[in-house]
Amino acid sequence: MFRKLTITILSVFLLSFNAYADSSGDLELKKNQTKEIRDCFEKLNRATFAFNQGLDKAIIKPLAKGYRNLPDPLQKGTRNAVRNLSNLITIPNNVLQGDVRMAIINTGRLVINSTVGILGTIDVANKMGFPNYEMEDYGQTLGAWGIGPGCYIVLPVLGPSSVRDTAGSFINVLGGDPWYNASAHGNNEFLNQNIFIASKVLSGIDFRANNIESIENLEANSIDFYASVKSLYTQDRENKIKNNQRGNIEVLYKNEEDWEEIEDQ
Repeated sequence: MFRKLTITILSVFLLSFNAYADSSGDLELKKNQTKEIRDCFEKLNRATFAFNQGLDKAIIKPLAKGYRNLPDPLQKGTRNAVRNLSNLITIPNNVLQGDVRMAIINTGRLVINSTVGILGTIDVANKMGFPNYEMEDYGQTLGAWGIGPGCYIVLPVLGPSSVRDTAGSFINVLGGDPWYNASAHGNNEFLNQNIFIASKVLSGIDFRANNIESIENLEANSIDFYASVKSLYTQDRENKIKNNQRGNIEVLYKNEEDWEEIEDQ
């Protein structure tokens, strides 16, 4: 049980770090700077941040490099399947945020990709012209309801967070995540706990593998890597809460020579 919990926590940490560096290797922040989040526990946060960096270098990064050696179709299929499962979190949050239209669209996306798309390994819905997928979580929902982030927190293994987003994560444990609920409590014969854990780990490894260079570049060119990560995390969360698709920061990686910002249209 402890082993499974540890693996799940590791996977969440892998998903918590989103970085962007420009072609010169300099950290670039959005022009519309967000309000600085309070760092009430900075000394403890910095110590935890250093621990997480050590964990990343010793375990997570090597796993991500090994994953990169897998054939591209296998990586893409894995990415699509895990993304498809994340609809089980997004759909109820669409409803909670009052966006019934997107809840219906994402339900259709989930059904189509889970059946015609062979358990989500092929994104058939995208080929059919469905709107770009934007994942929603409980922290975003709390933010959309007007609840502020509170103090910035760096969680052991999990990485950057805030009081609000940490509270949102606990909603899963309380039964808010149907994917977790079905797998952990045996409510569906096709969704067992091992599959749930595997999906979280694969999702995290896939993300880390796709951002190896960007994170290295950011770390090498930041005067204060801790502060850079905090700023990027804060901006990313605020953009997602506002559903500001053009504000979401992504990274071009692998065969691209330069780092560029992708602005979803």
